Amino acid sequence: MFNIALPKGRLAEKVCGLLAGIGFDTSEVMSDSRRLVFTDAEGKVSYFLVKPSDVAIYVERGVADIGVVGKDILLETKPDVYELLDLGIGKCTMSVAAKEGFRENKERPLRVATKFVNIASEYYSSLNREIEIIKLNGSIELAPILDMSDVIVDIVETGTTLKNNNMKVISQIMPISARLIANKTSYKFKSGFIDELTEKLAEAIK
Repeated sequence: MFNIALPKGRLAEKVCGLLAGIGFDTSEVMSDSRRLVFTDAEGKVSYFLVKPSDVAIYVERGVADIGVVGKDILLETKPDVYELLDLGIGKCTMSVAAKEGFRENKERPLRVATKFVNIASEYYSSLNREIEIIKLNGSIELAPILDMSDVIVDIVETGTTLKNNNMKVISQIMPISARLIANKTSYKFKSGFIDELTEKLAEAIK
């Protein structure tokens, strides 16, 4: 049985569409079922629906042979997996944002609210800028509004949330998209299957 970890939500639908396009039966996964594990006995494939930030953990620990995860998660957590392919979906940008009219005071550490602690730290380290990290898990935009932080580092897709809160992007750190990853041991023993799947996906997204 070949095991595939998929991120819950809209991205799962896009990935299932890609897999269906290269011959995988993902019809049950794309249904309204509330199940988390789907097995295609005929195709000898199992699909797991997990929280997007957990996909890399399932793959790294060998529960899943391959998975689909955002580049942001790979950069933030640095899992011990192989990154095989940029799927070109789930596109967004890791950005620095602040309130309209923000003026940086370079005489003190910059207060940065984010859930991407490592990405933010590495980015500002490359700029030789001293910062104070404020780790948050949700509603990052609230921190500058309540004057708890100067800026935020977060994923920006459309920018609508920022605009609705009188904020704007002041710099872009990097583009983000969904990546196909593989467990290192699985790749060693199932490289033929994984390489074929990767090649077909690469052709499908051209």
